[in-house]
Amino acid sequence: MPPLLSSSETTVRTYFIELSYLLASILFILGLKGLSHPETAKRGMHLAEFGMLMAIVGTLMHLEIITYTWIILGLVLGSLVGLAMGLWVPMTAMPQRTALSHAFGAFAAALVGISEFYRHGGHVDKVTMGAIGFEVMLGALTTTGSLLAFAKLQGLVRGTPLTYKGQNIFNMALLATTIGIFVYLIIVPGSLPLFFAMAGLAFLFGILLVMPIGAADMPVVMSLLNSYAGLASAATGFVLSNKVLIIAGTLDGFSGFILSVLMCRAMNRSMTNVLFGAFGSAAISGKAGEQQGEMREVGLDDIAVQLAYANKVVFVPGYGMATAQAQHAVRELADTLEKRGVTVKYGIHPVAGRMPGHMNVLLAEANVPYSSLYELEQINPEFPTTDVAVVIGANDVVNPDARDNPGSPIAGMPILEVDRAKSVVVLKRGQGKGFSGLENPLFFKDVTGMLYGDAKETLTRLVQAVQQA
Repeated sequence: MPPLLSSSETTVRTYFIELSYLLASILFILGLKGLSHPETAKRGMHLAEFGMLMAIVGTLMHLEIITYTWIILGLVLGSLVGLAMGLWVPMTAMPQRTALSHAFGAFAAALVGISEFYRHGGHVDKVTMGAIGFEVMLGALTTTGSLLAFAKLQGLVRGTPLTYKGQNIFNMALLATTIGIFVYLIIVPGSLPLFFAMAGLAFLFGILLVMPIGAADMPVVMSLLNSYAGLASAATGFVLSNKVLIIAGTLDGFSGFILSVLMCRAMNRSMTNVLFGAFGSAAISGKAGEQQGEMREVGLDDIAVQLAYANKVVFVPGYGMATAQAQHAVRELADTLEKRGVTVKYGIHPVAGRMPGHMNVLLAEANVPYSSLYELEQINPEFPTTDVAVVIGANDVVNPDARDNPGSPIAGMPILEVDRAKSVVVLKRGQGKGFSGLENPLFFKDVTGMLYGDAKETLTRLVQAVQQA
C-alpha cells in the first residue's frame, strides 16, 4: 500500500505533479520548435531533455506508487544502456540507433497496454478498450518494424526489398483481420485469447510491412515509424490518464507523420508507393534499361589539380560518406581548398542517407558551418557555374534518369543536378549500383570521372595532393 498522507500533503503533491507535467509539455513544444532549424537544434535538445527530466520527477511523485524498487532498477539500467549507446555508437550509425530507440519505446507502450488489459481481466469500458487496442496495435507493429529496419540498416538483412507474389493482398488481409478483432473487442470486450491474437498479428504485420521496403526508402520509413511510436505513446497516456504522455506522444506522432509526407514529396512519390511499391526490387529496377559506354576511372593527382585550381567546388554527400566515416576528411579537404581561395559549398538532398537529416548531422559533427550547407532548390542553379562537383557515395539523389527518363522507377524525383557542372568526380568503393539497385547514367557521362576506393582514405590522400599542387 502507498504511504498515507494528509489531505494538505496530497494536494501539494498533486499540484506539483500537474505543474511538472505542464512545464514538461511546454519544454517539449519549445524543444521541437528548436529542432526545426540546425542553428537552434542544440538548444532545442537541451530544452527537451530538461522537459523529460521534469516529466520523470512528476511521475515519481504519483500516489499510486507502492515501491520504488523496480522503478529505480529500470532507471539505472536504462541510464546505463543509454550512456553506453551515446558514448560508443558512432554518428554514422545514428539510423540504426534511432531504429532501436523506436523499437524500445514502442515495445514499452505495447507492454503497458497488454499489462492493463490483463490486469483487469479484459473487463474494461469501451473507451479504455479503444485506447488499449490502439496502443497495442501501433506499439506491436512499430516494435517489429523498427527491429527489421535496424537489421536492414546494419546489414544483418539485405537492404533490397523482400517480396513475394500476392504480398500486398496478404498484408492488407492481415491488417483487416487485426483491425476487425480490435473493433470486436471494443464492442464485446473481455476475450483474452482474441486480445493476444490481435497483439500477435500486429507484431507479425510490423515485419511484413517493412520487409518489402528497400533501404533507399529508409528515411521515410524511419520518420513513419517515429510517428507510430509517438501515437502509441499518446494512447498509453489515455490508458494511464497521463497528460504529459498524451501531449508528448501527439507531438511526436504528428511531427513524424508530417516529416514523412514532406520526404515523400522530396522524392516525388506517394506514401502508398513507398510502403507498397517495393522500390528497388529486381523486377522494377530492370525497367531503367542498360547504360551505354564505360565508367571512366581517373587518377587522384589529376583530380587534385582540378580541385586546387577551381573557382567553385560543390561537395554532394551520400550514404557512402557515412559508411566510410569520411565527414571529417571532407571538412579537411574543404578547408584546404578554401585556403587556396576556392569557394566551397555542400549540396544536401533531403533524403540522402538513411534517416531524415542524416547528412546534416554528420557534417555538423565535423563542424561544417551551416552557412555552407545548401538545400536542393538553392544549389541546383549553381551547378552550371561549378568547376568540380564531388559526389561522395551518393547514387539515386544525383541520378539524371529521374529528370530525363520517364520510364525510370524514380522518374520525377527531384535530384541534385551535378551533371550540369563542368566536371564531376564520383567517389565510390566499386561499380555497384547501390542500395536501390538502379543503374546511374551519371557515371557514364563524359564529364564524370570515377575515383574508386574507400572515401575516407581517398579524401585524405586528396588533401595531401592538393597541398602539393
